[in-house]
Amino acid sequence: MENLQEQLLEYCRRPEYKPVKPRVIAKKLALDEEGTRELKRALKRLVKRGALGYGANHLVTVAGVIDGQNNAANRIAGVFRRTEQGYGFVRPDGASAAADRKDDVYIAAKDSLDASTGDQVLVRLRKKREARRPNPEGEIVEVIERETHKFVGTYFESAGQAFVQVDGKPFTQPIAVGDPGAKNAQPDDKVVIEMVRFPSHVHDGEGVITEVLGPRGDPGVDTLSIVREFNLPEEFAADALAEARDEADKFDESIPAGRRDLTKQTVITIDPVDARDFDDAISLERTDKGHWLLGVHIADVSHFVRPKTALDREAYQRATSTYLPDRVIPMLPEVISNGLASLQPDRVRYTKTIFIELSPEGIPLGTEAMSAAIKSCRRFSYEEVDHYLADHSAWKAKLTPEVHKLLASMHELAMVLRARRFARGSLELSMNEVKIDLDKNGQVVGAHRVINTESHQMIEEFMLAANEAVAQLLFKNELHFLRRVHASPDPRKLKLLTEFVSGLGFKVDSLESRFEMQRLLAAVAGRPEQHAVNYALLRSLQRAVYAPEEEGHYALASDCYCHFTSPIRRYPDLTVHRLLDAIVTGRKPRNDFGELAIAGVHCSDRERRAEAAERELTKVKLLNYLATRIGEKMAGIITGVEEFGLFVQGIELPGEGLVHVSSLQDDFYRYDKRSHLLTGHRAGNAFRLGDVVEVQIARVDVDRRELDFRLVGREPSKGRGKVLIPAAHGKRHGAAKGQRKSPPSRVKKGGHRK
Repeated sequence: MENLQEQLLEYCRRPEYKPVKPRVIAKKLALDEEGTRELKRALKRLVKRGALGYGANHLVTVAGVIDGQNNAANRIAGVFRRTEQGYGFVRPDGASAAADRKDDVYIAAKDSLDASTGDQVLVRLRKKREARRPNPEGEIVEVIERETHKFVGTYFESAGQAFVQVDGKPFTQPIAVGDPGAKNAQPDDKVVIEMVRFPSHVHDGEGVITEVLGPRGDPGVDTLSIVREFNLPEEFAADALAEARDEADKFDESIPAGRRDLTKQTVITIDPVDARDFDDAISLERTDKGHWLLGVHIADVSHFVRPKTALDREAYQRATSTYLPDRVIPMLPEVISNGLASLQPDRVRYTKTIFIELSPEGIPLGTEAMSAAIKSCRRFSYEEVDHYLADHSAWKAKLTPEVHKLLASMHELAMVLRARRFARGSLELSMNEVKIDLDKNGQVVGAHRVINTESHQMIEEFMLAANEAVAQLLFKNELHFLRRVHASPDPRKLKLLTEFVSGLGFKVDSLESRFEMQRLLAAVAGRPEQHAVNYALLRSLQRAVYAPEEEGHYALASDCYCHFTSPIRRYPDLTVHRLLDAIVTGRKPRNDFGELAIAGVHCSDRERRAEAAERELTKVKLLNYLATRIGEKMAGIITGVEEFGLFVQGIELPGEGLVHVSSLQDDFYRYDKRSHLLTGHRAGNAFRLGDVVEVQIARVDVDRRELDFRLVGREPSKGRGKVLIPAAHGKRHGAAKGQRKSPPSRVKKGGHRK
């Protein structure tokens, strides 16, 4: 939506612009019907902000004065978030993630109407502010767009009345519900409600129960609650399933004309041990010139999912597969994602293949794209490849000579590419990533560390090389495409980062240089400050998004980058495959910048929704687990420092809780926002981002998603009771099918998503 707003503003602010109706602008921007509807929504927001206006006959004008008021000067639009105390703040539209919170507009409870957290609102700013409050102040004059009308919570009865306590903290009070008997809700059931009237400071909220999910705590109810809370899709539409079955009936592993037969090549896949779909395979050989010829073979989803079909509609709406701790919600029906498109061993499968010629030093010399057919001769797990790398000779009897040689060559080239990537300034954060382990009922039984081994790095380097090669190919063919854009960090955030690391005693030059960032990361590696610096640097980075603008990828130090390698689980990759197919076949593709901008915003939003749902369900499962372990101690890392206390995340179990400043009774503490520091008056009493501490589980409230810790000490005592219960033999529980390869989607282990 933001990209479309920017397009709209740019168009209307041209010197030659004459007021026209919205549909005329949509036609000029070559938007289809869906794009036109998006444009009208974007226009409404801009009008509310005062940036544009409506003239006679509903013509769109560049706004200055509307209805006699200077709206541009005293009105802003933004996203509202309400606190437990009833008041709230509005983050203005266009404010970067790095913007300081003092720029948020304070909204008193009596001035917030019935706005709920996440709603898009219009705010009238006040000219004067209270001296004690640093934020600008205002009042909400209109709720422009609701984040949602549906909420999940726990049903209960009090004084003969029926209520639902909504999960989390969107409302300060329970919501009264009309006739719970209509859905046969019982006390302590998890239910879905639709708001009839949102609460405000003058009246209570009212809702109606639309679905009973089941008793709180029953197996699967927590997952279903998150699915409903985030409005995640479940069953595919009947017409999409019918299309998938038709594709299955037509597919016979024959190789049609126009598709290169590569079934005789030595091609392998490397995936998690419990993966069910395989969307990438690798081949590698030396040319007569001594160059590398790297083949990256990606599942040809575009062969089965064509534009303007029911399958395409479903894939676009979902935009991504969602990987919850105990299940996967796929972007495509399993007959395609786990069957027809999956590059299963010893089966003929269709691919979009990129051959990249590289010098012995890893310099790209040329790229050839084609539609192909392959037959993977071996499926490897990451663990198997790590064992091979540890002892090549032990695997000679287990593998054919061709496959044995291929693995060695892959490792050699991958390490060359990796060195080149870092030489150009690519960043890699060192973060502790811990995944929870679940039993068959979806309950937490322990956790395990995710290690970014050399087998992961091999696949990561080849996927990155392919993504970049495809992006360059599309760019050279003068095509618009959905890039993976990672903007440079906000300079203000980098200044704060510089002050922070300087306070730790590290002398740094300007961190606007990614090479200086590299040197900083290398300097702290293995030191006590490593956690603090990596967390602080992570917070300074922007979020990667999908967009057609010609912007690079900061973390990868790439000027031209897109996602091509996972079309089974990411819709942007599918759009890239279709453009690549047009190049291969010599067709002129539909290539509309405005349409891509809308798709980029949609896909980015869906990606954020999927990630938020995954985080929230992980939190719920961890809280249920920790609720049975009140009083136990665990090591943790300080992940946030605020005036009211410390946020601490467990090192061996990734639960994040609050150590409230009121529980730090050994001293009086003051807060330094610039250095992320909470400092006491006594010598040595200071807590900062990244410090390792020992905490005790003090309080758990699953429904409100709250975890309170009590600080025990600075250094965890050896042999103290740990919350971690190791999974037997490293076996992973949880989502067994469709497991994603995590390294290619992050800088490294839990870092900023690529």
